[in-house]
Amino acid sequence: MSTRVRRVLRTVLASCAGLAVSAAALQGPADAAPAEVKPPAQDPFYTPPSPLPAGGPGDVIRSRPSPYPSFGDAKAWQVLYRSESAKGDPIAVSGTVVVPTKPWKGPGKRPLVSYTVGTRGLGDACAPSYTLALGLDYEELFIADALSRGWSVAVTDMEGLGTPGQHTYEVGRSQGKAVLDVARAAERLGDAGIGTGGPVGLWGYSQGGTSAGWAAQLAQSYAPELQVKGAAAGGVPADLLAVAKNLDTGPFAALMYMAAVGYDAAYPELNLDGYLNDAGRKLLKSSQDVCLLSFDGVSTLFGTAFKKIGDFTTRNPLDQPDWQARLAENKLGGTAPSMPVFQSQAVFDEIIPLQQADALHKDWCAKGANITWKTYAFAEHLLGALWAEPDSATFLADRFAGKPVQGNCSA
Repeated sequence: MSTRVRRVLRTVLASCAGLAVSAAALQGPADAAPAEVKPPAQDPFYTPPSPLPAGGPGDVIRSRPSPYPSFGDAKAWQVLYRSESAKGDPIAVSGTVVVPTKPWKGPGKRPLVSYTVGTRGLGDACAPSYTLALGLDYEELFIADALSRGWSVAVTDMEGLGTPGQHTYEVGRSQGKAVLDVARAAERLGDAGIGTGGPVGLWGYSQGGTSAGWAAQLAQSYAPELQVKGAAAGGVPADLLAVAKNLDTGPFAALMYMAAVGYDAAYPELNLDGYLNDAGRKLLKSSQDVCLLSFDGVSTLFGTAFKKIGDFTTRNPLDQPDWQARLAENKLGGTAPSMPVFQSQAVFDEIIPLQQADALHKDWCAKGANITWKTYAFAEHLLGALWAEPDSATFLADRFAGKPVQGNCSA
């Protein structure tokens, strides 16, 4: 059996298992590991001090060991760190840092991967730092693959997952900063022993693809000290307006409504409530804390499936100039990433349209980026994630090893 096939089979089993069980500069002393894992809403760790301590993006506010039962030969910490909102305001974001206990045997410093998770939902209980600590995270064995290669891994919860406030779901400028800042926090976390100056990789699929793509675009200007060697972004929702049009009246329309909540959280002046009818206000009230892999999440998916925007609004916010302007601000492709990027896409993705993903890779290529573009001809969204996992890991491994890559923009 080939190495690739073994990895794909391992990844398929990992994903199925996960889905089955789920349906410092300014750092103070680390807290003790919690006696029990509590939901973020019941855990004071996730509530940041007010005002935030002085400092800059990536500074660790507090940390503590994480139970993190899934990964064997590794140590993990939950962190609360400084980042920035889409508008540039200072915020606190939570996350997780994991470091293998075995010595790094490769050349140079141990690589660090800032792993960016796919869609979880809007509620604090969806935060990866919480689900990973429980051993109930549907991407935990994807992360374990990175750890098995000897890499450290940092996973951001993103703005508003775990920490107070609404999650800014699919607001790329917020997500990209959170991804870069958790890598900074990992490097500054003294207990982890990662240190600064080592190679960094970015890796994510679906919502994680948005996050990794935005982190790749922002890295040179926002976090130039990070040695980002490569990025792997799959199933990327690059153009939210195009994605919304694809989701409207479809089986996964709930994701479009979640994004509307996320944009309203990031940009309150958009005033989502002003567009909602009674059904829309009821949906908003019932879904603000929902996690997709839960009873309420499944109910929300079924309850909104094949519905149109007009079923929940008095007028369509996507037709309004202010909404269109904010969506345009968060459309990927405006800046060439400064590092090589592997971008993958399932041809028959029922959630993320191929056309807008193809447009992203062409936009990046036109700006001189080093892009390796790959499509999976017989895959939809989930299979696209499974096929992309070994390809993404191999791409990052080659970048960490210093192997050159020319991409295929001219193909």
